[in-house]
Amino acid sequence: MSTSETHPFYDLHTHGFVRVATATPRTRTADVAYNMQGIVEQAQKAHEQHVDLLLYPELSLSSYAIDDLHLQTALLDAVDRHLADLCEATRELVPVLVIGAPLRRNGRIYNCAVVIAQGQVLGVVPKSFLPNYREYYEKRWFSHGRDCVGLEIEAGGLTVPFGTDLVFAAAKLPGFTFGIEICEDFWSPNPPGTLAALAGATILLNPSASNITIGKSDERHLLSRASSNRAICAYAYSASGHGESTTDLAWDGQGMIYELGDLMVESTRFDLQPELCVTDIDTKRILAERMRMQTWGDATDAAGRPEDWYRRVEFDHAAVPDNKGLVRAIRRFPFVPNRAHKLDEDCYEAFNIQVDALMRRVQATQARSLVIGISGGLDSTHALLVAAKAMDRLYRPRTDIRGYTMPGFATSEGTKSNAWKLMKAFGITAEEIDIKPAARQMLEDIDHPFADGEPQYDTTFENVQAGLRTDYLFRLAGHHSGFVIGTGDLSELALGWCTYGVGDQMSHYGVNSGVPKTLIQYLIRWTIRTGQFDDGVDDVLASILDTEISPELVPADAKGAIQSTQSIIGPYELNDFFLHHIIRWGQSPSHVAFLAWHAWKDANAGVWPIDFPQDAKNTYDLSTIAKWLENFLKRFFAFSQFKRSAMPNGPKVSAGGALSPRGDWRAPSDAVADLWLAELAASLPPSAD
Repeated sequence: MSTSETHPFYDLHTHGFVRVATATPRTRTADVAYNMQGIVEQAQKAHEQHVDLLLYPELSLSSYAIDDLHLQTALLDAVDRHLADLCEATRELVPVLVIGAPLRRNGRIYNCAVVIAQGQVLGVVPKSFLPNYREYYEKRWFSHGRDCVGLEIEAGGLTVPFGTDLVFAAAKLPGFTFGIEICEDFWSPNPPGTLAALAGATILLNPSASNITIGKSDERHLLSRASSNRAICAYAYSASGHGESTTDLAWDGQGMIYELGDLMVESTRFDLQPELCVTDIDTKRILAERMRMQTWGDATDAAGRPEDWYRRVEFDHAAVPDNKGLVRAIRRFPFVPNRAHKLDEDCYEAFNIQVDALMRRVQATQARSLVIGISGGLDSTHALLVAAKAMDRLYRPRTDIRGYTMPGFATSEGTKSNAWKLMKAFGITAEEIDIKPAARQMLEDIDHPFADGEPQYDTTFENVQAGLRTDYLFRLAGHHSGFVIGTGDLSELALGWCTYGVGDQMSHYGVNSGVPKTLIQYLIRWTIRTGQFDDGVDDVLASILDTEISPELVPADAKGAIQSTQSIIGPYELNDFFLHHIIRWGQSPSHVAFLAWHAWKDANAGVWPIDFPQDAKNTYDLSTIAKWLENFLKRFFAFSQFKRSAMPNGPKVSAGGALSPRGDWRAPSDAVADLWLAELAASLPPSAD
């Protein structure tokens, strides 16, 4: 590994990631020595993979399905001995282990989760709710731990904290804090893990036995997903596997880890071989979401502020710097639907949020027409798709949509032709207004050098054209008793890539204002694939998708190269990535850069959106990412907020966020970006600075 790749930037722990794994070890019924060796073997493998936190199934040291053998003194003595042996065998290993074991205290037996770090038991958490119905009879052997608060127990040769009031925290890794609930606990109406989360645990662990029956895997997924979402945490679940007694039950060894409702990794079920299920958990993302959701703080207060009375067991974690990359999928296109089994439903929902919002605005204003500028580009095309579908559902003729193409000094024949083909294919009222004469007059009136024949294509030159187009649209809307549909998208609002006031920043209703460029591209592809309109429309849409993204305000150069938006403001796929992580999660620039590097450094790694064009699968190195992220930070924080503060109404579409000052994003117009730029510069390795 090169010196640059040993820089702290490349270490996942620098950015608040914790490598978590579930283990399905080899096991043999009631063979404590054998089970201990199985636990050690998986711990050694986890150590080699730089795992920080390793979860085993319930009662993994003794076996779960051993019935009255739980009451045998010989077995319980063996558990005590081999727990000490286990500590000694794992003393040099990095992972914090959470194993299951039956332990005795004051004449009672408890079904426990035992936490071990570097050969030392840190604490023991007893099971709160004991199932005693259908095939379970745990109350026959165990005592519940609901009242075990502030206690201690002998375990692994030490007197350690014991109770349901424990959370465990790495002293030097902020965010690496976990709590435990055991199997039935998360089937209860009031799971005890919720309190542990409210006490500060970002990761909840569930060592479980849970025999398998038809449909039970789905139930576990439901509960794990709900727990991670409701408690704003990561949730790891590990069920007993092959080797447990099958006298009356069967076991599938299911392991899974969720983060904020997202399934991060899942084991192979019914596997005869031991298995590790590994992923990296973003604790900074979890903590950011808790800070943003005021309900979290209210729930903490309502629960009596558990962080004040939970015991926090701190430990020094010997984390190994891992610069080899994340064991975690990072979505390159966070705004684009990526669930294969829900793809059509998700796209339908995104599209129809816009359609329904526009329908409501048409009904409220009783507009006789919808006025829209059609450029032949992506944004106006998508806005027209939405408008056409809205009018169809309102049982109004599409001729009530008035589309205007307004060629300027740099309008290409290709986009102009596409604009006309699109309007004709939809059967709307279509007209063309050449803005060049009016633009020349305005440029002459303001004494711009272009009026004297000089090729000065500055911002004024561009804004004269953009402003005239909007001016015409507003006057046309008044003339035809309608309103102007804005075509600008979320990405452009984030970057300030729009002309303020009398320009494309303004409209009567910004139907695309909650939709980023990458989602617009994908929704147009979905429109074609699912036949939302007829073949004539689809042919034009395909042509528009293949067109270079350009404002077409500056004439082509001597070599015929047209004005390219992305060469000026950066690739939209990167900008949308930055936008999502900054507005949705409030993540620091260095964290965003780290995620972007992992997402985009290798086109052959990770998952692309379904049916994504092969020739569009780009890669970016860290230097390129840093360059465009710096540009994004300047434009987003310092240059563009005044435009967003005065943006028209428009629907929020994605949970990733929107930029309306009346909704997701409220910020001062006169802020500076210095703080964000400094944080990025200080964190990057020299080669990327």
